[in-house]
Amino acid sequence: MLRKKVYTAIGLMSGTSLDGVDAALIETDGKSIVRPLGFVTESYTPELREALRACFGRAELDEAGREAEKQMTLFHARLVKELMARYPNTPASLIGFHGQTILHDTQKGITVQIGDGALLARETGVDVVYDFRSADMQAGGQGAPLAPLYHAARARAAKIKRPAAFLNIGGVANITWIGDSEDDIIAFDTGAGNALMDDYAKEHLGVSFDPAGSFASTGTVDDLTMIGWMSDKYFTKVPPKSLDRNEWDIARMGPLAKGLVGLSSSDALATLLEFSVQGVAKAFDHIKQQPRVMYVSGGGRHNKTMMKRLSEVLPFEVQDVDVLGWNGDATEAECFAYLAVRSKRGFPISLPGTTGVPAPQTGGVLVSAIDAAINA
Repeated sequence: MLRKKVYTAIGLMSGTSLDGVDAALIETDGKSIVRPLGFVTESYTPELREALRACFGRAELDEAGREAEKQMTLFHARLVKELMARYPNTPASLIGFHGQTILHDTQKGITVQIGDGALLARETGVDVVYDFRSADMQAGGQGAPLAPLYHAARARAAKIKRPAAFLNIGGVANITWIGDSEDDIIAFDTGAGNALMDDYAKEHLGVSFDPAGSFASTGTVDDLTMIGWMSDKYFTKVPPKSLDRNEWDIARMGPLAKGLVGLSSSDALATLLEFSVQGVAKAFDHIKQQPRVMYVSGGGRHNKTMMKRLSEVLPFEVQDVDVLGWNGDATEAECFAYLAVRSKRGFPISLPGTTGVPAPQTGGVLVSAIDAAINA
């Protein structure tokens, strides 16, 4: 820690797409100072991916789930060590560990992110902040999304013209809208992101995802199916609102999958992609002013067909966030490094406009590396 309370922190993110883990190293005071320093990413092994997928929807872990949690935590620890080895002159004093979301049920007020913070602290020798979402939900919020304050800090530093929007396309897609004043922020999950397309590609094509949306680009959207899907009450629900990854579930042949019966793979993927796009478009029914530009981060921005459709559907400019000189793959991991510092300093990590929590709320659980080693 420096005299001005600027920390070197590592943020870790494993999204609901289950593609792997992102690790980002930043310097930040948890307020206005954010300096990205480094980034590494690694894909999960197929075995670990499936072990984690088997945990989805569970509030309690069985023995196999606890083993998956342990292996996932050790996977994160190896990535932290790799990142620290690459940047030996900027040792981290704090880790923000998001963990793996396996259940997010706002109606029941339950959110579960697995990951052993004490084990991570022991393995890395660095203090860890984890369990970022529970305090917000216990205070009456949605527990998500948590990226908006980081988006706002980066937007201020970059002097981005407002209003502006930031869309992250992971397994679920979420948006942050930032108005003219410092505290004018609206954020919520827009709907499906990559998860449904990835599930379909895995089940029907034997691949992890549709590279660059190439299959979807040759398909035709099934309009009747789209009408049915977009009638879901989630899209007319007034924010704050957030989604579980399995709200719509292709892999388990839920209501969405029925609309895909009889479609070719290309048509099915085109329809699923359009569902994600239209969810983003509907989001602006709940935002009081159109942004000048929307910047897109996350894995979904690599889907050229998705980006093309967003540009066609939305009446404002859509840009890859990389045009700002940011790393769009690292943004969420950087966010949790930033939130870890905010948590340690007792600052809010969620606001009424971002999660619906009644008042600004801090969160996260801090585990000391020394205490974790003593208590091992």
